[in-house]
Amino acid sequence: MVNDGIRAREVRLISSNGDQLGVKSKREALQIAEQENLDLVLVAPKAKPPVAKVMDYGKYRFELQKKQREARKKQKTVNVKEVRLSPTIDTNDFNTKMKNARKFLAKGDKVKVSIRFRGRAITHKDIGREVLSRFAEETKDVASVESKAKMDGRSMFLMLAPKTEK
Repeated sequence: MVNDGIRAREVRLISSNGDQLGVKSKREALQIAEQENLDLVLVAPKAKPPVAKVMDYGKYRFELQKKQREARKKQKTVNVKEVRLSPTIDTNDFNTKMKNARKFLAKGDKVKVSIRFRGRAITHKDIGREVLSRFAEETKDVASVESKAKMDGRSMFLMLAPKTEK
């Protein structure tokens, strides 16, 4: 809310240099802002009485947008990569998948390790769970288990997140 858009009858006024001017009527506050060629901006509308500050609204909006741009630059998107295994996976295949998962984790991506059960293999969920626990055990130096192995239809999943250094 700016200038005439402010609905409150009286506001707690803060001057442009940060000094408290006390509780003033809306008209008085607008006059003070007008004398300084600045805007009256509501900074805390929920307070009793609402808090308004005398400032250059255009400059204030520009600074806010600048901060938001900086925050967007600094944020990091996390990708989820998938590594598919089978319950009857052999040692060399397992090591290859492990190497790929380690590469993804080193890049900072999360890894979803999945086992797809085909045909009658679904009756041996314990074998699949063992493969997943072995995978988690072998990557525990670079990853932490985000979610334990769980079934979803004919697949079993395990989520690994890269460990963060403090």
